[in-house]
Amino acid sequence: MVVKPLRARAIALFHEAFAATPRAAASAPGRVHLLGEHTHYNGGPVLLIATRERTAVAVGPGEAGVLEVVAGADGQRERVRFGDGRPQSWAGYAAAVMHELGPLGAAPANGGARVAVSSDLPAGAGFASSAALAVAAAGALTALAGARLTTRQLAGVAFRAEHDHVGARCGVMDHAIAALARPGRALLVECASAEGRLVPFGGGLLLVDAGARPDEAARLLEQRQAECEAAVARLKLELPELYWLASWPAGWLARLKKALREPLRSRAVHIVGETARARFGAELLARRRLERFGELLYESHESSRRLYDWSAPEADLVVTAAKRAGALGARLTGFRGFGTVLVLLRKGDDGKGKRAGKIAETIRSAFAKAYRREPGIRVLLSGGGARREAVR
Repeated sequence: MVVKPLRARAIALFHEAFAATPRAAASAPGRVHLLGEHTHYNGGPVLLIATRERTAVAVGPGEAGVLEVVAGADGQRERVRFGDGRPQSWAGYAAAVMHELGPLGAAPANGGARVAVSSDLPAGAGFASSAALAVAAAGALTALAGARLTTRQLAGVAFRAEHDHVGARCGVMDHAIAALARPGRALLVECASAEGRLVPFGGGLLLVDAGARPDEAARLLEQRQAECEAAVARLKLELPELYWLASWPAGWLARLKKALREPLRSRAVHIVGETARARFGAELLARRRLERFGELLYESHESSRRLYDWSAPEADLVVTAAKRAGALGARLTGFRGFGTVLVLLRKGDDGKGKRAGKIAETIRSAFAKAYRREPGIRVLLSGGGARREAVR
């Protein structure tokens, strides 16, 4: 069976649902964390890379004040009128984006549109599919209005739409990478200031799905956030101007450890250390020091496992097997459970060579022996950021 390109699928979905050709379209990528685990809600830096997998949004004129949205392979269709509340759905994201575009003069004049959404990104799998949707919708609706926003403006619109209107507890980094990404580049985002810096990335990457996504992941994330907030409240007695946990000086770790009891001590040490690793990692990539960068991935995983209590036996096994096979680095990545491990390959390795094959086979064999099933392993190729798509 021949699979249509993503852009063509979005256009075909629009035509099937509305018996018309869309006037504009845009797409945006998902993302994977390289470094900076749990730093974003602590005001720290996150080092990200965009995926080739994307979300595409095709749009056309609609009834005034009404959004008609069709999405997914099943053609799920919704109709939303502004003022009817906050729908928690594809349509809710499109409506939220429309609200944010209005003050910028970048929304369709009558406040209405028809929207078709198609995506290669799995929802809820830790690839920031919602941010990709919001950025792509912002790009498409802006094009429909005949307006032009910068990529940073698109990221801001998408973030405010998801955070302020949809009500998601998200950080700005997902929308920044979806809008600003470049192929072969990683993006360091300072979450406290939203500043971003692109750095070269020359390694290859594998993503290993260990399948460990416990139901309590959301509860544990809320618990970690509460622990970090409690750590800041206590540390303010030592440093009254402290606002973000990631801002605690790395040279004052002894003072931090003395001020905090467990488990707050361990949580805070991880955040301070991960903040330093993310910034140092960006510098290493800029200097093409990929092997040292890989060591940071192993350090990050160990800190996440030991200090933040954020891992699972399946993920630990994958990291150990990858190291034994000669991978430059490996770590658990993402917040949607404990299922995805990032494995760093050598410079120029596209994941299809003998060395990558050996690493993948070592991981597959160790995992099958321990759990009597094989993990999903695929090559991760870096993609570019938001772009307008041709509709004809």
